[in-house]
Amino acid sequence: MNADVLIIGSGVAALQLAKKLRQDLNVIILTKSTVKNGNSYMAQGGIAAALGVNDHPSKHYMDTLEAGRFHNDSDAVLSLTSEAPSLIKELNQEGCLFDMDSEGAFALGMEGAHSESRIVHGGGDSTGKTVIDFMLSNKNQNVRIMENVLVFQLLINETEGSCIGVKGKDSNGVIHRFISSHVVLATGGCGQLYEYTSNADSVTGDGIALAYRAGAEIADMEFIQFHPTLLYKDGKALGLISEAVRGEGGRLVTEDGRPVMAGLHPLGDLAPRHVVSQAIFHSLEKGKSVFLDISSIENFKSRFPTITKICEQNGVDLSIGKIPVSPGSHFLMGGIKTDLLGRTSIPGLYAIGEAACTGVHGANRLASNSLLEGLYLGKRLAEWINGQPSSDPAKGLTFPETAFRCQVKESLPSVEEIKLRMMKNAGIIKTKEGLLDQLAWLKGCKIEEWIKAELDDLSIEEATRAFMLIAAYLITNAAVRRTESRGGHFRQDYPFESHEWLGKRIIQSRKSEKGGKYEQIKAAIAT
Repeated sequence: MNADVLIIGSGVAALQLAKKLRQDLNVIILTKSTVKNGNSYMAQGGIAAALGVNDHPSKHYMDTLEAGRFHNDSDAVLSLTSEAPSLIKELNQEGCLFDMDSEGAFALGMEGAHSESRIVHGGGDSTGKTVIDFMLSNKNQNVRIMENVLVFQLLINETEGSCIGVKGKDSNGVIHRFISSHVVLATGGCGQLYEYTSNADSVTGDGIALAYRAGAEIADMEFIQFHPTLLYKDGKALGLISEAVRGEGGRLVTEDGRPVMAGLHPLGDLAPRHVVSQAIFHSLEKGKSVFLDISSIENFKSRFPTITKICEQNGVDLSIGKIPVSPGSHFLMGGIKTDLLGRTSIPGLYAIGEAACTGVHGANRLASNSLLEGLYLGKRLAEWINGQPSSDPAKGLTFPETAFRCQVKESLPSVEEIKLRMMKNAGIIKTKEGLLDQLAWLKGCKIEEWIKAELDDLSIEEATRAFMLIAAYLITNAAVRRTESRGGHFRQDYPFESHEWLGKRIIQSRKSEKGGKYEQIKAAIAT
């Protein structure tokens, strides 16, 4: 099949791109599962935007840099935070129903590491569902969505080095070729590489592995964000408990009632996610269960209907006022290296959303910047593609059929083994010994051959495991090389300056910059 624009993935970045593309373009969206089975649709948290009376994009900018431990691309952050208010207003004007206060203004929530209440929600704790449902119901006629197609190879024009399409396999095992001048990877991150995760079961690092196998530049894979609060019962992570709960007054306590975050960070329970996750992890390591105390939150069930449903389905009695929690993998700050238009190092290949690494998130994503990034990059890439001349990338090319049998299929480990080993050796707290052990295991799985192997002969399940193995290698190898602790990457053998000291330094810098750089940022945004 031919398309002007081929989009792999069906989350907020993919749908925003499709929505903003010219309607005379033929657009195909391929998704490996059903269109709603993804992290965007599951997102409980909201979208960050400086819409409050006392807020400003410059504050959002500073919060993003601080949460990212100053590893961010500051120009990318400035661009994102500057455009955030207009993106929200535009969606609202188009008919997307966000939660409003009694005066008809956006009801703005607070989340960790934000200096102001700036989180826009839809349906309480169903923001992702609200946005995705709106976009699907307003899909342009030129956009075709094809479900249950796993893309397993990027097609590269060897003469020009450009991406001209993909090969995908449907649920019946039939292989299809899709040809396009613009191939966009919007496949999400790789949360399912870990034993405990908030991610949808479809999020296995496919797009990043595809891009790496094709020779695209990959960056910052060591930076994995672990969300502090997943519902944890009987040794299993059973669903996400949004950070908005702590924003409304929820507090983390041990089974004996001791505040988990006491004295660890100036922002307490609303400290950056990596700080909170590490604190909970240390408590669990000592054999102390951790709970989210929600007793101070009025009307919890009506404020958080999705979380209430998750708890009730898993036998957690909310009348007690405590939810058992544990950290789990949540978001990948790294990914396929792109510019702020989504362009990768391979001509004709783009990446947007969590699969991409623009430098916006640095070493640790600020809460509720993920849906925002999808909206932002989807719109920017659409505007760029809309201005490009049409072309036929497959003109004069032939695709010879070759019978092939994968020679390394037997070396593929099980999904369970990948998840257990990644959680143990490349999880919340890493050591040199654990990472080197993980690398040795990956080599034993013939990882170097999997990076180059043809995948035509593999089943969808086997190809998924191959992608997980490649993504695990990229994370582990990057984590070995970064011999420091920063943001979501914590090396026990190379500890960073204490979070308490860093927190004090940040507060002091905010006070000292009110007449300096802080005002310059405001002026730059205004200009």
